[in-house]
Amino acid sequence: MNSHRRTGISAVAIAFAMLCATASAQQTPPPAANPPATATAQAHKPHPADAPFCAGVLQRSSSDWIAQYTAEHSTSPDDTVAAINTYAKCYDARTSRLAASLGKSGKGPLMGANGNFRDFQAALKDFSTKALADTIPPADPVRTAYASLYALQFRYEFLQSYTAKKDAAAGTLTDDQQTEMAKAKNRFGELLGLLKMDQFHEVHSAFSKVLESQINDVTKLEVYRYAIFILARPGEKPFAPPPF
Repeated sequence: MNSHRRTGISAVAIAFAMLCATASAQQTPPPAANPPATATAQAHKPHPADAPFCAGVLQRSSSDWIAQYTAEHSTSPDDTVAAINTYAKCYDARTSRLAASLGKSGKGPLMGANGNFRDFQAALKDFSTKALADTIPPADPVRTAYASLYALQFRYEFLQSYTAKKDAAAGTLTDDQQTEMAKAKNRFGELLGLLKMDQFHEVHSAFSKVLESQINDVTKLEVYRYAIFILARPGEKPFAPPPF
């Protein structure tokens, strides 16, 4: 009989313990799940396609925006490239809106002008690809991102020229620009001379095709500035300020 009583008491004790454990588990809230790091970062980074956000970005120069972004994040290559790409997306979105507006108004470039500009863009891209690979040292992700950003100036300026009244002097170099052009040609030649012979011929040939495009003298000066930026050695004093 005592054996039966002990067995009954043990069963009651086990059941009571299980009941307490269940109640405790129900009352203890589960730990909060940490949101993914990427989601948290995205919450603090407005999407580049957002027009008000881009308007704020483009109110600054590219240098000022990139400096502000890296000050808030870090100066690491990844964050620097992210800052450059954000500015590029906003700049390109504005260019696309301008193209759409000109298309609706019927004031945009005709088929022939568009074709000439596409040829110019293709030649510029070919030059950029070869120059970035052949420069000393070869371009890193940051310089490559800058090159892609600065190349956007040409399409925007091409389209913007259709928003103003035609000026016979448009595209003609001023006296100061002619002086700068002479310096740019000399500096470009110096940078080419630093390349190996096969690289020299490759880059020079690609650049010549860019200049053979249907572009005016002001655009040619801008192309020289762009080319010098790509070929310049790290740490050198910039030949010209950023285009925007």
